[in-house]
Order: sequence, then structure tokens, then C-alpha cells
Amino acid sequence: MRIITSLDELHINEPSAVAVGKFDGIHIGHKKIIDEILAAKNDGLLSVIFTFDPAPEIFFGFQDATELMTKQEKRDHFEKAGIDVLIEYPMNPVTAALDPEVFVREYISKRMNASLVVAGSDLSFGARGKGDFNLLNALKSELGYETLRIEKIRMDGDIVSSTRIRSLVQEGRMEEAARLLGRPYSFKGLIRHGKQLGRTIGIPTANIIPEEGKILPPYGVYHARCILDGSEVMAGISNIGKKPTVKDDMAVNIETYLFDWDKDIYGCGLEVELLHFERPERKFGSVEELKAAMHADIEKLRAKSYTS
Repeated sequence: MRIITSLDELHINEPSAVAVGKFDGIHIGHKKIIDEILAAKNDGLLSVIFTFDPAPEIFFGFQDATELMTKQEKRDHFEKAGIDVLIEYPMNPVTAALDPEVFVREYISKRMNASLVVAGSDLSFGARGKGDFNLLNALKSELGYETLRIEKIRMDGDIVSSTRIRSLVQEGRMEEAARLLGRPYSFKGLIRHGKQLGRTIGIPTANIIPEEGKILPPYGVYHARCILDGSEVMAGISNIGKKPTVKDDMAVNIETYLFDWDKDIYGCGLEVELLHFERPERKFGSVEELKAAMHADIEKLRAKSYTS
């Protein structure tokens, strides 16, 4: 997959199918858009994702800088899906102020060589977000591209949106978030050495640090499905938080006990999918109380079927 991060690089020679959007979280609504440009590859078109870096809401200060997916996670997702070109349009005072019609003519038509433009019904671009699907349609005959508007998906009576998923994750409603995302919410990292307290109490854990800029769910205990080095899948129990009983630096950490696993995996890559929020993090009176609670959590969650 070719990744374009500057306007100087933005030149595509082959006819393309372009999906325009923010793609925060890449949820089931985004998947409909992506599927359309992937299908257009059968007609000889290059599949192109056009997104913004940072997202307009972050650039203009309407939203904090945390997102459902890091930049690298988005890149990995698009590459795995089979996207040919990913454009991360750099947001700055100049590019954000570009006239919407100039944007369509110069970038969508000329530089991206678009034959098909696919986007959601709430598409906005250009100065003050004035560019929309009506503008794309008004120019398509002159510029020689087709458009496809993807309507919003509704689930349980409400529109599927990144904003809605953000709220679900922050509330610990992981099953609902997974339904809207089309997959469990997850964290990735390299397994690192901790203080190895878990090993001393018979509960060794794999520790990763949450990626910077990624939205955190409530601190606490979760039933998890874990993927080791991108292939081996196993069940586990994860604690997200600052370990107030035993830790003094208060850095956020994800500790995962893998059921029925005792191999040395330090330095391996681990993806932790959060399936169910079991209980909030709390401070215990002693390490023995912590140990008892951890064993109780393990036995309770081992018996549940969240890994299906």
C-alpha cells in the first residue's frame, strides 16, 4: 500500500475510486464505503482512501486528540483490507482554508485522477466545511467522475458513528462498541517486563503500554481475547489502570493473564481485544487481598463464553 502524507507526493496516474472520510475507528458504516472502492478494483480502478491528518475536529479544537484508532492501526487496517493508496491529507491553516471547489478540481479530479468518489451522506470538506456531496455532484459531469453516496447505518434506533462508539468505549460498554465497530475494541503493543509481582503470586501477566492518543475505557478488569504475534489466539483476563495497590508511578498499563499459558513471550507482539468489562479497578488493603481478588476474577471469567 502506498502512503501519501504530503501534497508534493499527491499525484496518482491511474484512474481511481476514492473514498473520502475521517475513518475514526473504521466502524461498520465506514466498511460499506471501503467495500465500494474495493469492488471498483474489478473495473480496473485503483482503490484510494482519502482522510485527514489530524481529523478536522482535532485540528479546530472541537475534540481532544484521542481517537479510537491510532494512525498506525488505521494504516494496518487499510493495508490488510487491500487498499492500494492511503492519502493522509495534512491539515494546517492553508489546507484547511482551501476553497471547496478548488479542492474538488485540483485534488479529487486532477491529482487523484478520480473516476468514482464514494463518501458518507455527511461529507464535508474545504474552507469552513462548506464542501459537500451536492458540490461533488454539481461538478461530476464536467470533471468526468461518478459519485456514490453511502447513507448512515442505524442500529438500535441510532446512527452508527464514531462519536457514539467513543462514548460506549469510555463507558465500558464493550459488547455494544464491538457491534458498531464490527470487531472488539483492542490495544496492541510489545510485551514488556514489569515488576513481575504477578509471577510471585502465581499469576504471571503479559504487560503492554496503551498506544499514545488512543481512547481508554474505564480502568478495571476485562475478559479478553488475545492474539500473540498476529496469529495465536487465546483467552485471558486483562486489567487496565494504574495498579493502585502495588504501584507508585501511576502510569497506565495493560496487564493480561493468559489462561493456560506459561511460555516466555517477552518481546512478542500482543493484541488485547476487550470483550467484557467485569469490574472497576480498586485499591486493596494488601497484596494478599489483591491475589484473592485476581484468582476470583480468573475463575469467574474462565467459565464464561466471551471468547466465541
